Amino acid sequence: MDENEKPQLYDLVFPPGTPRSIIRDIINKYDDVELIDTPEKLTFANMDGDVRNLIAARGKKETMIEVEALFKAKIKEFIGE
Repeated sequence: MDENEKPQLYDLVFPPGTPRSIIRDIINKYDDVELIDTPEKLTFANMDGDVRNLIAARGKKETMIEVEALFKAKIKEFIGE
């Protein structure tokens, strides 16, 4: 990899209403994942085309696959599935 090239990074956008404890657990577990906010267009109900800043985790692909699996498990645990 050239010194000017940066590794490809991937985002996992947390749905609005995600408990802060889940986000905090994920960010604390993975040192190479950063918390970002990302503008996203929302198109549902009365928010057709509204742009909102959503919270996301950003990291390398391999790590983000693990993050996604952990996120799904924690959400299922939270809602009692």
